[in-house]
Amino acid sequence: MTQREIPEQYLDGYARILSEVAATGRRLTRDEIASRRALGERAAEAGFGLRLLVSSHLSAALQAWPRGADSVEGALSAVQQVVDAFAEGYERAQRLAVRQEEAARREFIDDLLYGRSDLGRLAERAERFGLRLSHEHAVAVARGSVAYDEGDPVPRQVEHALISRFGDRSILLTTKDGRLLCIAPGHQGEVLTYFAKQAHAATDGGQVAIGRPQSGPGGVVQSYEEALSSLEIAERLGLDDPVLRASDLLVYPVLARDRQAMADLVHNTLGPLTTARGGAEPLLDTLTAYFDSGCVAAEAARRLSLSVRALTYRLERIHRLTGANPSDPAHRYMLQTAVIGARLLGWPSDTP
Repeated sequence: MTQREIPEQYLDGYARILSEVAATGRRLTRDEIASRRALGERAAEAGFGLRLLVSSHLSAALQAWPRGADSVEGALSAVQQVVDAFAEGYERAQRLAVRQEEAARREFIDDLLYGRSDLGRLAERAERFGLRLSHEHAVAVARGSVAYDEGDPVPRQVEHALISRFGDRSILLTTKDGRLLCIAPGHQGEVLTYFAKQAHAATDGGQVAIGRPQSGPGGVVQSYEEALSSLEIAERLGLDDPVLRASDLLVYPVLARDRQAMADLVHNTLGPLTTARGGAEPLLDTLTAYFDSGCVAAEAARRLSLSVRALTYRLERIHRLTGANPSDPAHRYMLQTAVIGARLLGWPSDTP
């Protein structure tokens, strides 16, 4: 936009003010300063650039300042007052616009992730933020040792890395409940993989979960909830993988779907371990290490910092107490399922 395209309305009264200042040597009145601020606000709301607006004021000053006036200091002082008031109004309008944009963005994200808005209206609002909800989207969620807000250095660092690598690409990066979130088109898996890498580094080793791509306006919510569920499962099971994919953990939600049936299995299968000296925890840890190591006694012993003989003794105690032999394939599935259920339910500490 050239200088000539700045409408005269944003210079309204400017020439008169300069003429009166030149004639009397006075400073601008309070009302005149307020009028310049108001014009600055309107110019900002109309989308004009501040540099061109200031340039227009300087050009108008050259034309409006009386030729007979010999006080350069007075001229500069008047122009300075006008431009300062005008810029103050302009900046105030911009700050308000930024706050309104941030509020609208936060409201949209909350509605999107809670699925509490009309889906048609939500899809319309999404296009403003670069998302087309009729397509598939996937969500990645990263958590660190502290909570993050949108304006914090960590989210800005990750966002800068993503934009530098992929440009816009219909990516939405935000925060929710102290976690980092990245929403990306479902077919662009490399975006979420890169986000996971950057978020893991920026959060000093935080964990990232990636939900499966889901289609439709409700797909973002489904993928987001899958990612959250994956983080919860990882915490319950003690999984320390830096990146978790919901598609790799589908068995756990299935097992936990019938909570009462899972609780019955845990109590009936592992309940006798609570009668052991030292409680159930050491024996439960033994089973966990044994199954996680592929039922290789030497590897399980190494993970527990035990001798193989001590591990074998613990397995025999488990067999005596429960009647199920961890080394017997016929018993192994039931025991392993019960161990997974115990970890998901927080048994025995969280379960009566």
